[in-house]
Amino acid sequence: MIEKLREIINNSDNIVFFGGAGVSTESNIPDFRSDTGLYTTADESKHSPEYMLSHTCFVRNTDDFYRYYKSKMIFPNAKPNKAHLALAELEKLGKLKAVITQNIDGLHQLAGSKNVLELHGSVHRNNCTKCHKFFPLEYIMESLSIPECDECGGIVKPDVVLYEEGLDSDVLSRSIDYIRNADVLIVGGTSLTVYPAAGLIEYYGGNKLVLINKSQTQYDNKATLAFNHSIGELLYKVTR
Repeated sequence: MIEKLREIINNSDNIVFFGGAGVSTESNIPDFRSDTGLYTTADESKHSPEYMLSHTCFVRNTDDFYRYYKSKMIFPNAKPNKAHLALAELEKLGKLKAVITQNIDGLHQLAGSKNVLELHGSVHRNNCTKCHKFFPLEYIMESLSIPECDECGGIVKPDVVLYEEGLDSDVLSRSIDYIRNADVLIVGGTSLTVYPAAGLIEYYGGNKLVLINKSQTQYDNKATLAFNHSIGELLYKVTR
């Protein structure tokens, strides 16, 4: 099966990669639903992760939101792993046209990928809710409590999609276009259960669907190739 994947990649110059949290677990960033994921770890507030990362919590319990967000969602020392590096190399070779990611860690860009569509935003972009001034991640991390704009005093909000918020319509539309027009669609590190992002796979009309995930997904029987495997190791093997 690995040789078949290598053949598919070698013979295509219109590959799109769609990835989830499993792409970054090999960089020691926890996912959400595994045995060691974010949803299995208790928070001192006793609220669910869904609430702590919701728009409601950001508005009503802003202190709690930032305490949780900074301790659970930001990993400033994380480095790109073999999956990120392999995808960047495929883009450099002209084979990979886009990386569509549910992750907010910015590791694809750090690895060298240029065309990255971030469905859920990025921890590296933060904006004042009043005057919209931009702030880097360091500004959030260095704030002792709620980060406030140094010009107007407004609250600085991460450019990440919280629960109860919708995806960016432009990013979503561009992602659909890339998937719809792809020759090869590689989906990795996602259980394909969280919508609307999971529904993107339905827009692929080609015949070279590759799924790479440590556990089975509902789409495995529809895939050309399905691997229950480490994404980084597999992509590293087939791109070398």
